[in-house]
Amino acid sequence: MKDFGIKTALQSLNVKKSNLGSSTGSKWIKSSAGYIDSYSPADGKLIGRVEASNEKSFEKVLAQAQNAFVEWRMVPAPKRGEVVRQIGEALREQKDFLGKLVSYEMGKSYQEGLGEVQEMIDICDFAVGLSRQLNGLTMHSERPLHRMYEQYHPLGIVGVISAFNFPVAVWSWNAMVAWVCGDACIWKPSEKTPLCGIACQNIVTEVFERNNVPEGVSCIINGDHKVGQLMCAEENIAMVSATGSVRMGKAVGQTVSARLGRVLLELGGNNAIIITENANMDMAIIGAVFGAVGTAGQRCTSSRRLIVHENVYDEVKNRLKKAYGQLKIGNPLDQHNHVGPVIDKLAVKAYKNALSKIKSEGGQFLVSGGLLNGKGYESGCYVKPAIAEVKNHFEIVQTETFAPILYLIKYKTIEEAIALQNGVKQGLSSAIMTSRLQDMEKFLSHAGSDCGIANVNIGTSGAEIGGAFGGEKETGGGRESGSDAWKVYMRRQTNTINFGDSLPLAQGIKFDL
Repeated sequence: MKDFGIKTALQSLNVKKSNLGSSTGSKWIKSSAGYIDSYSPADGKLIGRVEASNEKSFEKVLAQAQNAFVEWRMVPAPKRGEVVRQIGEALREQKDFLGKLVSYEMGKSYQEGLGEVQEMIDICDFAVGLSRQLNGLTMHSERPLHRMYEQYHPLGIVGVISAFNFPVAVWSWNAMVAWVCGDACIWKPSEKTPLCGIACQNIVTEVFERNNVPEGVSCIINGDHKVGQLMCAEENIAMVSATGSVRMGKAVGQTVSARLGRVLLELGGNNAIIITENANMDMAIIGAVFGAVGTAGQRCTSSRRLIVHENVYDEVKNRLKKAYGQLKIGNPLDQHNHVGPVIDKLAVKAYKNALSKIKSEGGQFLVSGGLLNGKGYESGCYVKPAIAEVKNHFEIVQTETFAPILYLIKYKTIEEAIALQNGVKQGLSSAIMTSRLQDMEKFLSHAGSDCGIANVNIGTSGAEIGGAFGGEKETGGGRESGSDAWKVYMRRQTNTINFGDSLPLAQGIKFDL
């Protein structure tokens, strides 16, 4: 199979066939805990291996991060922002190579890989501006000659647990903001995409060394769920930001909350697009198809349900079937292909189980799915995007399946459509395609979408970093990236200053001696 420049990308990113998995920056720590092998879902080949972390290597990383935080928090925030600005520049230089590695190790299209790196660059730019705007609040005291205000201080060590589907962007959403806030970070990448983590650590380390950033501000620990458990249970890690399944998030939340630590959860999505009878159908179909098959349906914001008005239901069916017939499935590094592989054989199994469940519950396939075999599909991770007509209450529809399966559901009234949209346990992203102002406003009202993201005339995926990203219900309630999401990475402090010569008490209390 054609190389597509992978060897050059790995060399530029300093990713080797065999890599140590624990690092405090320039120092890589040997743990002798076995290796994590990374196979590309594109061609099934071994890309490289990463040594897994253990408790001993984790403790070394933690100790270095603690020391680094004490020093890093004293660096003025704009100076920290300048370092992050340089990380953005380094990412611009390595964009093509890192995007290629993301595509090859994870399986998303090369264009999507480049888009993910662009998100990293964008969050760097955002964080640079933020470094001069970590604003507090002043308020009036009820006592004379007193001043009150609030300020924000660095929180401490932030642990980041990221998922395979966005192996670099989601880490950067956390790390870049946490760094300008004055925190140190310990990152546990997904064990399914460990080489992307190694590459990012190499890029950041070069910038940090050039700027004399304390060793330990950027740390990485590769490993399985046991390493994540160490992070969650560690009292010296002030916050854990975890992205992944609802099952994983509940375990993280329980462990961190038990020690009264802070937690930020970005979990499952079961996202719907409502298509009204007066929608711009060209826009609706593009949004639905990209939302359903982009990243092979493995985005937390992937479109999983289409809730379509009965008057345009048949038109939507016919246009979707035609569009799916034009999809090209194959190596994600080949820019002629629309859809790449799912991440691994376990994902294929989940996909096939979902297809069986759809049939057993009475669903009807508009576009049948199945596993692709033959030349170009030797990895065994390529599947056909499928469309099924279902009922919203089906058990399989209520479940998030990380695969390119789209469900069609019919509705009569906008109130029914919104109820169907909200009628799942997850609450991440939602969208409505309409040209009717009343439908749009109902969708965005208090009685409308119950998701953290609600879009009009765009799909459910493709969030911009300027807005806070996250969802409600079983999605976890966390917010990352833009807006005022930075506040979760800092501790708030209320200050009162008495600049008078007496000590009046609050609420008019008298205490005379």
